[in-house]
Amino acid sequence: MQDKITWKDKVGYGFGDAASSMYWKIFGMYLLFFYTDVFGIPAAEVGTMFLITRIWDSFFDPVVGVLADRTNTRWGKFRPYLFWVAVPFGLIGILTFYTPEWTTGYKIIYAYVTYSAMMMIYSLINVPYASLLGVMSADGKERTTLSSYRMVFAFAGSLLALWIIEPLVRFFSKGSNEIASLQHGWMMAIVVFSLITTALFWGCFWFTKERIKPIKEQKPLLKQDVKDLFANRPWWILLGAGVAALIFNSIRDGGAVYYFKYYVQTTETYDLNWGIISTSLSLTTMYFVIGQASNIVGVIIATPFSNRFGKKNTYLTAMFLASVLSILFYLLNKTDIVMILVFQCIISICAGSIFPLLWSMYADTADYSEWKKGRRATGLIFSSSSMSQKFGWTIGGATTGWLLGYYGFQANVIQSDATQTGIRLMLSLLPAIGAVLSVVFISIYPLSEKKLIHITNELNQRRNTTTEL
Repeated sequence: MQDKITWKDKVGYGFGDAASSMYWKIFGMYLLFFYTDVFGIPAAEVGTMFLITRIWDSFFDPVVGVLADRTNTRWGKFRPYLFWVAVPFGLIGILTFYTPEWTTGYKIIYAYVTYSAMMMIYSLINVPYASLLGVMSADGKERTTLSSYRMVFAFAGSLLALWIIEPLVRFFSKGSNEIASLQHGWMMAIVVFSLITTALFWGCFWFTKERIKPIKEQKPLLKQDVKDLFANRPWWILLGAGVAALIFNSIRDGGAVYYFKYYVQTTETYDLNWGIISTSLSLTTMYFVIGQASNIVGVIIATPFSNRFGKKNTYLTAMFLASVLSILFYLLNKTDIVMILVFQCIISICAGSIFPLLWSMYADTADYSEWKKGRRATGLIFSSSSMSQKFGWTIGGATTGWLLGYYGFQANVIQSDATQTGIRLMLSLLPAIGAVLSVVFISIYPLSEKKLIHITNELNQRRNTTTEL
């Protein structure tokens, strides 16, 4: 009999994604802007760098998964990485946002090195963290609950990051718009986040527990694990859906700062006074904060909707609505501020609801593979799934940089009409293509709720039989 998932497990598991999502969201929404407008390298160069470094890092994920599958400690296979890599994770983030006083060519080299290292260290901690979901519980509904906790904490961490990143930068740069001051402000802001992420990853390590063991001891046959993965049709379908969903998100996220700075062109700020909390937010920050808060709403409603209508149907409905609303977003004018924020809210609810479902479904494909082939390679499945996520982010991020270059973007100047139109497309029609592709993939996903119940029951019978022997 497995230990029941506790409240501490759920909160502890959430801590891990709160940590990684702080960096992920800052990278996704601000790093391109940081490189072009603060660090000082061309947008097209950044797009190419994103493509090269992220493709390499995407293929590094399965290496980490294989390594984690073969790790055996008294703490388990995956939890130790949360403790070991937490400090390097924080430090490399600081180096990524440090600006050396070098020429543009040497700056590009520095960006390649630090960003590549950042992504590899991200893999070393995030792949084992994601894989942990597959060994904390064998129950499909508990996995969806854990995944929902993970996503609530993820979006809460993202919300905190987006809420305070610009105020932190202003604080450490002493309100100056001089490039040198902004460079110092960005680096010191990341120092603050590095301390927070380290504490959260250590909390995840201490509060969680690995419960699921393979039905029988497996010889570490990488060739067989990879062969089983390639034969896992449901996993391939989720791979396509995940890549498309990340393209949708990364293009919208990467273009948002440019949308408000160069298209909406407003410097208006909004004062918020909620009891002891009093702050002033730019429209860009408001847009991001509303998006993250709405993501949390999407995560919260994902579990009851999926329990009632099934994971596949819930995913299909959410991404279809996101694609339609993204297309309509193009019709909004720069003066339609309220509607821009309303659309951001609804689209973000849809986008937020799919990710706990997606990761829960990846855990289901690990069960499917064990049921079908008699071998379990949780780390490889989750690392390969993480690879797909990064590959989608890679395509979206690189495309964002290239599109800015294609439409004639120049940092810190008034943009032409063509450039502004291109930036508008990056928040509407272009990401909608990714959403539509995700719908197409998930529509052919074969693991129904009834099928999963059968698989879970049969695997439990096998485990009980092995225990009795």
